[in-house]
Amino acid sequence: MKKHIYKILFFASIMTTLVSCEVKEFSDLNSPEVDAFRENLTRGDLQDLVGGILYSSRVTLGTYFDDNGIIGREYYRFSSSDPRFTTDLLGGDNSVLDNNTFYITNPWAARYRTVKNANLILEFLDGQDTSAQFTNQEVTATEGFLKTFIAYELLLNLNLTDENGIRVDVTDENNLGPFVSKSAALSAIRAMLVDAASDLSNGGGSFPFLLSSGFAGFDDPSSFLQFNKAISARVAAYQGDDAAVLNFLGDSFLNLSSGDLDTGVYYTFSEDQTSLINPLFISVGGSSAAQARIVEPSFFTDAETGDTRVAAKTAQLSGPVTLDGLEGDHIVFVYQSNDQPIAIIRNEELILLYAEANISINPAESVAALDLIRASAGLGPYTGGLDAASLTDEMLHQRRYSLFAEGHRWIDMRRYGRLGDLPLARPDDDVWDKFPIPLTENQ
Repeated sequence: MKKHIYKILFFASIMTTLVSCEVKEFSDLNSPEVDAFRENLTRGDLQDLVGGILYSSRVTLGTYFDDNGIIGREYYRFSSSDPRFTTDLLGGDNSVLDNNTFYITNPWAARYRTVKNANLILEFLDGQDTSAQFTNQEVTATEGFLKTFIAYELLLNLNLTDENGIRVDVTDENNLGPFVSKSAALSAIRAMLVDAASDLSNGGGSFPFLLSSGFAGFDDPSSFLQFNKAISARVAAYQGDDAAVLNFLGDSFLNLSSGDLDTGVYYTFSEDQTSLINPLFISVGGSSAAQARIVEPSFFTDAETGDTRVAAKTAQLSGPVTLDGLEGDHIVFVYQSNDQPIAIIRNEELILLYAEANISINPAESVAALDLIRASAGLGPYTGGLDAASLTDEMLHQRRYSLFAEGHRWIDMRRYGRLGDLPLARPDDDVWDKFPIPLTENQ
């Protein structure tokens, strides 16, 4: 009998200290170790379990980004060991998206595993008297942290299945909620983030656990709340709620003046045996038809002259590489080492969300924000029209180059009804609008 991912008997955690990490795995959620958490959750236990959240949230991220980057025609994924990157995902040779293969089942399962782990910790906190270990504010802050992660992980799965929807209510693995529509899922995710924000606002001055360096500057309840609001702004943008985008951004870490575009929250990686390496890094020397992420040629032909982002995010090979009728001589080089972080959300995206929301509210303010992005890329001020169509074109263009290979292009083109504008390299190729629900869901 097939099992839903929510019933997988796995719980990973990391013991985080200043000098080392030790990965622990609990293969059975009914084991004495896990039962002990339900009965007596200590501060050390919570640190371990939060480490598990940070670990599982990074599992199969490479597949998630490849799904978005390939279908969104940012790059081709060459892999001689798996032709589905250049067939299924590109729609080549009349192929279809399989509901029982790695490109949907693996990222889907990993995201719901994180949701399951977070729900377990919430259960541990709710099911016992924690007053001997934690203050009420610390419990509240932890709940806000966990609810934010649950909402974010659900959003990533919804990004893949889109109108096919997701399950939102998965707290009880023996009584799963139904699949809900995209609209209902976005509303539920936004409500979760608002609930989490309330907890963070009442969570005191510190978390009762440490976070990784990817949360530097966002590692206490008040600063983590700014991260929560930033994700909320992204969700509101997906809903087309411009006023809400601006409200959320006002409480986020958006900086329109002297802010570093890269300020934000990141997944972190390491070559340490207890960690994970950046799954999107392939060196110039290691790139070939057997293994590469080849930049889709239109990224260069559509760029404005002098745009510094083009050279900064790509690297040229010694010659063209060809596979399955696809060719290119530049690789994705946004990530230049195995331990380089991957952004969850950063200030550059927030500025672009601000520009997007203001297209309908204050076009002049939208132009001002877009000009910040243009200036950072070595470009002159925007000189196009102030009508919504012109500003939308400019905004999407800037998002394409600023957020290249960060998992946004396919989603952006889909939500603006422009998937048909994406380039097709081969006559039989197609642009998918969504992934099927994994067969393992056994609906």
